[in-house]
Amino acid sequence: MHTALLPLLKSTFGFSDFRGVQDQVLDRVMGKQNTLAVMPTGAGKSLCYQLPAIANEGTVVVISPLIALMHDQLRSAEAVGIRAATLTSADDNRAETIARLKAGELDLFYAAPERASQSHFRELLEQTNISMFAIDEAHCVSEWGHDFRPDYRLLRPLLDHFADVPRLALTATADHHTREDILVQLGIEHNGLIIAGFDRPNIRYNISPRKGLTGQIKDLIDRIPGSGIIYAPTRNATEKLADQIAKTGRSARAYHAGLHSEIRQKNQADFVASEDMVMVATIAFGMGIDKPDVRFVAHAGLPKSIEAYYQETGRAGRDGDPAEAHLFWGAEDFARARQRLSEVDEKRMDSERTRLAAMGGLVEAAGCRRAILLRHFGEEPPKQCGNCDNCLHAPATRNVTELARKFLSAVYRTGQSFGVTHLEAVLTGRQDEKIRARGHDKLSVFDIVSDEDAALIKPVSRSLLLRDALRNNEYGGLMFGPEARAILKGDEEVAIVEPPKRERRSRRGGGASPNPVGDPLFDALRAKRMELSKELGVPPYVIFHDSVLRDMTGFKPRSLSALGELPGIGAAKLEKHGESFLQVIREVTERQQESV
Repeated sequence: MHTALLPLLKSTFGFSDFRGVQDQVLDRVMGKQNTLAVMPTGAGKSLCYQLPAIANEGTVVVISPLIALMHDQLRSAEAVGIRAATLTSADDNRAETIARLKAGELDLFYAAPERASQSHFRELLEQTNISMFAIDEAHCVSEWGHDFRPDYRLLRPLLDHFADVPRLALTATADHHTREDILVQLGIEHNGLIIAGFDRPNIRYNISPRKGLTGQIKDLIDRIPGSGIIYAPTRNATEKLADQIAKTGRSARAYHAGLHSEIRQKNQADFVASEDMVMVATIAFGMGIDKPDVRFVAHAGLPKSIEAYYQETGRAGRDGDPAEAHLFWGAEDFARARQRLSEVDEKRMDSERTRLAAMGGLVEAAGCRRAILLRHFGEEPPKQCGNCDNCLHAPATRNVTELARKFLSAVYRTGQSFGVTHLEAVLTGRQDEKIRARGHDKLSVFDIVSDEDAALIKPVSRSLLLRDALRNNEYGGLMFGPEARAILKGDEEVAIVEPPKRERRSRRGGGASPNPVGDPLFDALRAKRMELSKELGVPPYVIFHDSVLRDMTGFKPRSLSALGELPGIGAAKLEKHGESFLQVIREVTERQQESV
């Protein structure tokens, strides 16, 4: 059935065939069957309801969690000629939108779950022809999902009231438990589940211990051109990092819930419109961003779960071009996370502990990072991916079981109440007043670690915290965790990854982008795109993705028909922008020929 949609796919979006499981999802949707599609970011989820919206009579109602996301999707839909509108508190044309909806003049109609779950919204939909419900970011419906939104759980009565209208739920991030919950909460049969897989092969995963975070971030942004997102753990940290980045000459903004809404909106709009800005943000930022050309996502602190990490890093490289994800972490992140567990509802305690342990396994791993991520979501990946730090540069490991036992002994002998610094002083035989006053220079663990092993004490303590062999007490000292006994008894070995030697990298060398920056034609096409984006008030990528500009640079089409053959150029964009870009190609090509 989906093959009948191919001409419409080409004329609207400029593509000749479907990607991944899009055809499977469209077969069910066009057959009016309820469906949950789990598809990685960048796999074309929105096309699975946009195409039926123009192929079928009636309006597709899209439930979306954030105003910014709706407005971003609205711009992209209108750019390819789809009739779309949003009904949000930020819109001043609500009466016009309602009139268009009732008159059947909308293909797509976006609303938030808070509005969609109200009775007056249902009454509004009764007055029009609804062809489908699309529930975006569907993991928000599940208490097991990392972005749980209670209002999503109120959607089921609306969906059941329109029982004959098919429903399509979409998410990029849902483990087995979350998927099962979504099916139940939204009333979708189990045979309606389609999983595309979770791999994002264009993203390179890197994970490093924090060692001078500011310098590490500067090295990262120096190496990778293009837009980037840095997630920081606190509001204050976002502003400090943004200021430090701005001092290097790179455009940067901060984003957090404490900023005035107008400043947040301005910073977000500037980021979306930019081709090289760095946004430093709390996790309040991101889900509402449909920006495809983000070249890197960095974490300055620990994400709350592998699901959150996967979704946040998934905001990089949605256009399919190479991108990087870099996580900078510290053992104190895990200590704080364990302390927060005491505030968690008891029925969620075990699952939250499991999530934290999974994050520990990811950052501590000596093997393939991607394989760990994919196994977490139930896949069976190859042992190596060839595109993560551990696969590209296999880390050296060292067996430190004996040193770990010495450290645990020191924790026990000093009363399970001191931090790493004091324990290190005891183990290495440092003579100072605090140690003598407490009699710790008389303990059997005093001065039992050689100078050679002293440098490994902190990494070992970090590893023991990650393994839950150690925990922080309420005063910040170290005490035994449940895994300590097995290590002390010799039943379990401890190995750590030796930190790699720092490599010098050339500035802007090997950045995560295949763009031919420096090519006169490519740069001229980019300049034209930026000019049009400012003129029309839309982000550059809404006009054309970088991949389209690369094709223009390589193929140098000289006619509208030839230009229209390039992937990603549908009829509406060809008519609106084609001649402008052809003119650039002609002018640059003629200049180059004259100079030969």
